[in-house]
Amino acid sequence: MLNEERRRKIVELVQRDGRVVVKDLARRFSTSLITIRKDLEYLHHRGAIQRAHGGALPLDASALRDPTLHEKERRHRREKARIAQAAARLVQPGHVIILDSGTTSTAVAHATKHIRNLTVITNAVNIAAELAGTGVEMILTGGTLRKNSFSLVGPLAEDSLRHLTADLLFLAVDGFDVDYGLTTPNLLEAKVNRAMVESAKTTVVVCDSSKFGHRSLSLIAPTSAVQHAITDKKISPADVRGLRDAGVHVVTV
Repeated sequence: MLNEERRRKIVELVQRDGRVVVKDLARRFSTSLITIRKDLEYLHHRGAIQRAHGGALPLDASALRDPTLHEKERRHRREKARIAQAAARLVQPGHVIILDSGTTSTAVAHATKHIRNLTVITNAVNIAAELAGTGVEMILTGGTLRKNSFSLVGPLAEDSLRHLTADLLFLAVDGFDVDYGLTTPNLLEAKVNRAMVESAKTTVVVCDSSKFGHRSLSLIAPTSAVQHAITDKKISPADVRGLRDAGVHVVTV
């Protein structure tokens, strides 16, 4: 295959799939990783794609968008409150739960803080502040503070989670493509979220319907890692079917 033909097909794949990975492209075109990286750099400098770590994205680069916590707080407030109330019904006295740094997870923290003998593990400084002074036992991971999300990330956060076990993880993701999995724009956040999934007996995704069908840059885990999904009633019937076919229990509120 000629260079130009291969590069044209790469652009088509990026536009069709919303994301391509260097290793996958090398297998597809039976060529080396170095050749594919050169192709992606060439296409990036020509303005045809957006180069990203390990692959490439479409030019709009929406998968790279990493809004601040304050921006997220203004979106879908009513839906988040209803989702949080439904999530709280899964929590029993004496449970240990993990909450990530999402704004929906913050709503879950507010909805569960009255539960007796509750222990919360989190990497979110804002959630620690929300639960300070309540009867909740708090475990805050160490790590480096991300100013955008008020979350703690990096090796310290990941290592502390590997030494803990929880009954439930409530994970508020930036993107949930049922065929692909759970995603977030930040690579370090994705690694911490992955450690959370591994530490919890049950993973519950809490996100409004706008997150479905969207892929962010970094994969957290495949859909098969999720046991429950709580979202609002605007989720498409196709996504509900896809989730249930994957063995995920779906609650819409």
